This record gives sequence, C-alpha cells and structure tokens, in this order.
Amino acid sequence: MKKIAFITLGCKLNYAETSTYEREFVRNGLQVVPWDKDADIFLVNTCTVTEHSDKKCRNIIRKLHRLRPEADIVVTGCYAQLKKEEISGIGGVRFVFGAEEKSRVVPAVMDYISGNRPQSSCETGMDRFFPAFSSGERTRSFLKVQDGCDYFCAYCTVPFARGASRNIPVARLVAQAEEIAAEGIREIVLTGVNTGDFGKSTGEKFIDLLKALNRVEGIERYRISSIEPNLLTDETVDWIASGTKFLPHFHIPLQSGSDTVLKEMGRRYDTAFFESKIRYIRERMERPGSLKVFFGIDVIAGFPGETGELFMETFSFLRDRIKPAFIHVFPYSKRAGTRAALRRDQVQDSVKTDRVRELELLSDRLHKEFIESNKGMKARVLFESSERNGMMAGYTENYIKVERPYDSSLTGRIAEIIL
Repeated sequence: MKKIAFITLGCKLNYAETSTYEREFVRNGLQVVPWDKDADIFLVNTCTVTEHSDKKCRNIIRKLHRLRPEADIVVTGCYAQLKKEEISGIGGVRFVFGAEEKSRVVPAVMDYISGNRPQSSCETGMDRFFPAFSSGERTRSFLKVQDGCDYFCAYCTVPFARGASRNIPVARLVAQAEEIAAEGIREIVLTGVNTGDFGKSTGEKFIDLLKALNRVEGIERYRISSIEPNLLTDETVDWIASGTKFLPHFHIPLQSGSDTVLKEMGRRYDTAFFESKIRYIRERMERPGSLKVFFGIDVIAGFPGETGELFMETFSFLRDRIKPAFIHVFPYSKRAGTRAALRRDQVQDSVKTDRVRELELLSDRLHKEFIESNKGMKARVLFESSERNGMMAGYTENYIKVERPYDSSLTGRIAEIIL
C-alpha cells in the first residue's frame, strides 16, 4: 500500500481542498501518514499571498526531498499556478497542478502509481470549480462555497492564482453540508476567496445559500469567513439577526483606514461606508444582555505611499471608530504583476515592521477589552476533542476561547456557560 503525506500552507480554503484530496486518495487505497513517516508521495498545497509564502513553499519542498529523496512530490495551490516552471525544477517534484487542474490531481497520481501514464511533470485540465470541505475534526468543517476573485486590487495576485469568481449551485453545497452533518460535525465555516461574491456563475444569491444551509438538520452553527464589506448586505445582516444558525462573528477585510490609501489600493468602499456597516451590524445584533459581535479586521501595513500620517489615520480609525475584537495585520508584500509593485514610493521594511508591531499591540488591547465587555453574559461553547495538559477548549458564538478541565463527554457538544 502506497503511503501519502499532506502539507498545507495558507488559507482555510487550502485546508478544505487538501482534506478533499485526502478523502479521495484514501478511497483509492492509499494510506495517509504524517510527513515525517516514510511517505512514498508528498502532496504540498501551496500559498502565494506574500513573498514570504513563496519562500516557505520552496523551502518545504526542498526539505521533503532531502528527507525522502526517493519519494514523489506533488505540488498544487496558488504558488503552483503562478510559478509552475520554477517548482518543476526542484528536485523530487513529479507533478505540478495549477488552479484549473485540481480535479486532475487524484486521477493523474493514481494513473502514475499504476503505471498507466508517462512520468510527466505537468498535467492539464480545465475544471471550473473544485468542490471541497474539510473533515477529520469532530466539531468544525470548512466548506468551500466560492472560488476566484474579479476585484484585482493593486496589491494582490489572488485573481491570477485562483482565476475568476465562480461557484457551484446551492443544491450541491447543501448536499455537502448534509454529508458533513452525517459525520457528526456541528459547525460549518463558509469559506472562499471572495465569499460574498457567491452566485456569479449560477445566478443565485449569497443569502439564498445562507437560507438553504440554515435548514440542514444536524448542523447547529455557521460562521462566515472573510467577506468584503460591500458584499455584506443589510438584507443579509437583517436575516442573520432575525434568529438563525449564523453566529455573531464576522471577518471583514478593511486593509486601510485611510481613504487615500484605500483609493490607491483599488478597494470598493471608503472608511465612512465601512464604519456605517460595522455600526449597522452592531445595532441589529447587539441587544441588552446579549453577546457582543466579534469583528476580525484585515489590515495591510506599509502599502506604497503610506506616509506616517496616513498610517496614523488607519491606527486612529481602528482604535477610536471601529474597535474590532481582533486585527489580522499583514506587512505589504511586493508581488510581481501587480500595480502596486511598480510604484517607486515603496515603504522601507523596517518601517513596515514597526507599523505591524504597533497594530498588533493595538489588537491585543482591543481583544482584551472585547473579552471584558462580554463578562457575565450567557454563552454557548462548542468544545473540541483535543486535550492539552489536561484541559480542553472551545469557542463561544462570538469566538471567545473558553478552557476547562478535559471531559470526553463534552467533545463535540455545545454547553451553556457564564463568561
């Protein structure tokens, strides 16, 4: 029996896709092993969101080849889409699959194992959408509902790596959610490249998907991963607030709190719109005695042309006007092929590092304030199966981590607590 190991880098979308590859390989008779346990095949699902991501992918592929020179390495994901020739030249790499070749991964590898095909380094295919969801956990699954992006922001290579915005129909996603529920999983996180853009290729609406998923028996909680502020409509917010399985937890990319920088980035909103969206969600979902809404906000530090004054506009916007529960901070990374990479007013790396540090300190403070603002409130925690130092953990509806002594009877169950 051939042994295969999986290494995943990057976003939760990649994890959902890797999990789908894993299920298919197991169905085809392969044995899944840890990456350091004599695998015959390594599958590396890559990320290319920053220059550091590219470097990390290359280093991991080379490390695997040194570890098992006789093993075949299969590389897929965003880095594979943009740098196919570069990856093909790394020792041990047998196959490289780009964004439009994901449905070819399992058939091509199985044909290679059985000796039915030449040992080529590249396969081709033109699938439009690769359905995927994660499995293997008893509490939560990531369900891919959308792929690709049509926005082409000035700093981002994702549209080149993932292609145009597309999705499969609501009915197929409901069937996948039912399959997830049948495994005993109680929470689903909807994931995608531009999640709220669902419906581009099927003529359906994002809220149609939410309503259909809400009716799936066995799934008790849903979270929406990253969603653009201009795509999180008032209609959607009103429906979620009316009493649904969708939780008060939103991950919304801001990228900058400066209107000048937002315009240069090519974003589709300004700070006034963003602030009004956050305010509206809070007004609709935060009632007296209820949990506060968790907002995770993405911010890029050091975009070309971001002066100290413009950075302080972002800092003040977050500190004084938005006050999110958490800030996901990323230093700007120069990416070939993007408009921002051509600019001459690049910010020094040392300055970017300082700005990242300032925003991370702000995030720590805001997160503590958010937890304190929920003290004394009732919350429902979905406890996870893992045990560490005699403790188990879970998350409330609004994503506050709760720990307690390990109790196997609570695994995969929702328990009511007082924060």
